[in-house]
Amino acid sequence: MATLSDRLNINSQIEHLQAKYVGTGHADLTKFEWALNIHRDSYASYVGHHNMVSYFGAVENESIGRVKYEFLQRMLLPCGLPPKAQDQSEDEEEK
Repeated sequence: MATLSDRLNINSQIEHLQAKYVGTGHADLTKFEWALNIHRDSYASYVGHHNMVSYFGAVENESIGRVKYEFLQRMLLPCGLPPKAQDQSEDEEEK
């Protein structure tokens, strides 16, 4: 059974990981931010693994360089523009 000190140690380790690595998430992470991290991580993995880029190039009938370029471009806005915050939309309606 976990003791109180074990729980505090685990929580401090999680907080350290969340501060060190952007993609690990936190309690206030929105659905859009989570999807953004997943898509960017996927594209970065595809670009970093030559065999995956070769596969995508063969499937799409494109050169490897073109596929890498397209993936790098998709990393900028993989999920489209971020949704407007509730506070911003209410302020704009009042104006």
